[in-house]
Amino acid sequence: MKEMLKEFKAFISRGNVIDLAVGVIIGGAFTAIVTSLTTNLINPFIGLFLGRIDLSNLVVKIGGTTFKYGAFLNSIINFLIIAFVVFVLIKAINRLVKKEPAKPTPDKKEVLLEEIRDLLKEENQTPK
Repeated sequence: MKEMLKEFKAFISRGNVIDLAVGVIIGGAFTAIVTSLTTNLINPFIGLFLGRIDLSNLVVKIGGTTFKYGAFLNSIINFLIIAFVVFVLIKAINRLVKKEPAKPTPDKKEVLLEEIRDLLKEENQTPK
């Protein structure tokens, strides 16, 4: 039991788990903001053109079944807003974090030549 608690403590203390937890919490809060934006600002704007302010009430009835395509439209709008904001954030982060250019890996011949050079330097520096 102690070993399991030790492993759990090591697991939960990892940076990746904490980063993931923070991301999920912020994502949930961000979703609430986007839902509010869609419901309170974008839907009324679209409603000006459709003649309806609340898209979630748009339905089609076929037989005894009701298809709520307005709620589906709200979900699509929410997704597009979230995807766009994430795209903009990633672009901004990539601009701020400049990656160092990758050093080319030397081929085997170059490595061997460098080793020979270093050995020759050592031989010339040691007194005889």
